[in-house]
Amino acid sequence: MAGFAEYGHYDGLGLGELVRKRQISAAEVMEEAIRRAEAVNPKLNALTHKAYDVGRKIAEGPLPEGPFMGVPFLYKDLAVQWTGLPTVNACAFLKDLPPAAADMEHVKRIKRAGFVVFGRTNAPENGWCLATEPKLFGPTRNPWDLRRTPGGSSGGSSAAVAARVVPLADASDGGGSIRIPAAVTGLVGLKPARGRISLAPGLVDYWHGGATFLCVSRTVRDTAAYLDGVGGGAPGEPYLPPPLARPYLEEANRHPGRLRIGFTDRSPKQGASVHAECRQAVRETAALLEDLGHNVSEHRWSLDFEPLWRTYTNMTSVQTASGFGFYETLVGRPVTAADVEPVTWAIIARGRSLNAVQHAQDIEHLRIAARAIATELAQFDVFLTPTMPNPPYELGHWDMSIADIDRYNAIMGPDTAFCAPFNVSGLPAMSLPLHWTADNLPVGVQLVGRDHDEATLVRLAGQLEKARPWHHRRPPLAAD
Repeated sequence: MAGFAEYGHYDGLGLGELVRKRQISAAEVMEEAIRRAEAVNPKLNALTHKAYDVGRKIAEGPLPEGPFMGVPFLYKDLAVQWTGLPTVNACAFLKDLPPAAADMEHVKRIKRAGFVVFGRTNAPENGWCLATEPKLFGPTRNPWDLRRTPGGSSGGSSAAVAARVVPLADASDGGGSIRIPAAVTGLVGLKPARGRISLAPGLVDYWHGGATFLCVSRTVRDTAAYLDGVGGGAPGEPYLPPPLARPYLEEANRHPGRLRIGFTDRSPKQGASVHAECRQAVRETAALLEDLGHNVSEHRWSLDFEPLWRTYTNMTSVQTASGFGFYETLVGRPVTAADVEPVTWAIIARGRSLNAVQHAQDIEHLRIAARAIATELAQFDVFLTPTMPNPPYELGHWDMSIADIDRYNAIMGPDTAFCAPFNVSGLPAMSLPLHWTADNLPVGVQLVGRDHDEATLVRLAGQLEKARPWHHRRPPLAAD
């Protein structure tokens, strides 16, 4: 397999099988991934830390016999603790912190699955944006159109996967940050149910269950196998999920049966519009699902998004302010406005201004809203929505130099109106690349499952992937 030009045709499981069968070495695969990163990163700015020597050393073996044995991997610059590698949250205040001294549990599981890390991907400062344009590292661009964003906060990962540098990469989601980057770069993005991923030992109730980790990938089966590898809570955690009937990878190949599917193409944000292409994506997917034998009906979602968003951003502001209190102990001095971007400083100030009684009330209101969302949608096996109300935006649409947090949240709110409610409710939600615009930009649709029912989502996603495959689509800027 001289030169390994076929690298981009394989997903992660495919590469892992080649390495396991010794049809190619992990070292050869790693060299191809590095070559690809070097070829496209000058234009994309997806990688902000190159750990090529680390990747080469690991690839020489021995390697664990996991399903992704020898598969090159990139981790996201947000809240990840990976031994010997730096995570600075794209924040100047944290840029001089030493590398992690130990792996978090999530990283241990990534390693056991067989992945070989060789770099870190860009993210907005502290993850607080739906684009990836941190002042510290500069903007990441979308390989489908370099004038546009690859989304955020997992935009560096989504750009690298879409451009065929790696088949899948680390991602996390506190308000759409897996699903939105997947939607605007033509990828698969699953936000697991609350509690499905353990963040031990340093975190337990990240954003009170609103934030979680997984990946962006190009295939349903890669996402399913990745969830098999990293999923599972720890004893004593507040949202311990029920046991699985079978591995998710098996679910990806199982027929979903005849499902009751509701859909909407209307935003739960009153007065907010939804682009015609995004509405078309949902309508076409609903028609496809009906053709596949499912019981599909339109549902007028009763959620009032604005108060939910206001309460959620209050809660996350308190959590962010608390996080910076911890970072101050690591840096050895208080954070100042000069250390962070204007939005981050405004978020810290908002979090510090809210008292404990208000925070407790906000959490209770979010719990009540979560129950209402889950109860209303329980009549369906799956609920279908747009992932984003618009196709990919041009760079600069979301601006973290805005110092007015209410103004900033008002700009970002409508764009996460289909995603953030499922961070609040904890329901699993998955974006699939089932539509492209006339000018060849990807548009994702979102499938939402019942509480802790990722299995149904994976089965249905596998069926849709076969019915309307997307693997042949490549962006104009691809490492191939």
